[in-house]
Amino acid sequence: MKTNPGRFFEDYRVGETLHHAVPRTLQGGERALYHALYPQRHAIHSSAEFAKACGLKQWPFDDLIVFHTVFGKTVPDISLNAVANLGYAEGRWLKQVSDGVTLTATSEVIGVKQNSNGKSGVVWVRTTGRDQAGDAVLEYVRWVMVRKRDHETPAPATMIPELATVVDPTTLAVPEGLDFTGYDFTLGGDPHRLEDYAVGEKIDHVDRVTVEEPEHMMATRLWQNTAKVHFDATHRDDGKRLIYGGHVISMARALSFNGLANAQFIVGLNGGSHVSPLFAGDTICAWSEVLDKAETSTPGVGALRLRLVAHTPDAAPLTLRDSDGKYLPGVLLDLDYWALIPM
Repeated sequence: MKTNPGRFFEDYRVGETLHHAVPRTLQGGERALYHALYPQRHAIHSSAEFAKACGLKQWPFDDLIVFHTVFGKTVPDISLNAVANLGYAEGRWLKQVSDGVTLTATSEVIGVKQNSNGKSGVVWVRTTGRDQAGDAVLEYVRWVMVRKRDHETPAPATMIPELATVVDPTTLAVPEGLDFTGYDFTLGGDPHRLEDYAVGEKIDHVDRVTVEEPEHMMATRLWQNTAKVHFDATHRDDGKRLIYGGHVISMARALSFNGLANAQFIVGLNGGSHVSPLFAGDTICAWSEVLDKAETSTPGVGALRLRLVAHTPDAAPLTLRDSDGKYLPGVLLDLDYWALIPM
């Protein structure tokens, strides 16, 4: 067989390393398309001059462009036959990526667990994205539910990895040269710095975006994400194409500008869950909760630990779970991350 049907759950072995095709060189076109798809306005990724004024020698790509590109490389080997992408942990952006950088990706299988129905299972992988010099630019763990090829195949031995609940802020990689001591808050978009945020504070980002079929399909093609649930309308019984969860992440991150305009870089991914599916015609709203604050050793640079929640308009305002700890109806995304912000 010359075509690739994708891996099924029983094809994974803990400890194996998957080398993903195809290398991707990022240029200005990816940057322009990203800003066309999402209402993204964070200043460092919008302006080369602003980035230069903050001490950066090169204008970096948005952190989520790097994430989507690396993620897309992994899909044919990990989630081509996925039921759903379930969550993330232990993510760190390690090196800034700028125009002309070529990205590749590898993944190590670190866990497997068959579901009780015997028709699917969960696979955990640790993925690393590298540049052409071989330097790691991004690493993260994700877990995905994958269909079985043969329901009668015996279940593999269960192996569930132990994962940190939060990335240690002392291990966060601050971009080389970054200096926020002369930060221009007027051009940045709001006056708020690390000290202005309180742990436990919740921020309603107010703005909303209705996702349409053409844009989410363009985004999925842009990131070369070939998962069948995103492309093939015949793959689901309801005839709908499931919107790529990363599209929801980027849309919610863009909406978070209103209230977190100076949270310029995503540098750590503590955890995340795609709680409910999203389809064309649905509307995304977002709010954030401040979970923690930390200083860094870099002049003027602090770190905010934030929970970013994407939801539909009918969800309960600024509320994530019910009294039993279950996600409330309308919640789409629960993302826990570290962002760099001026002090």
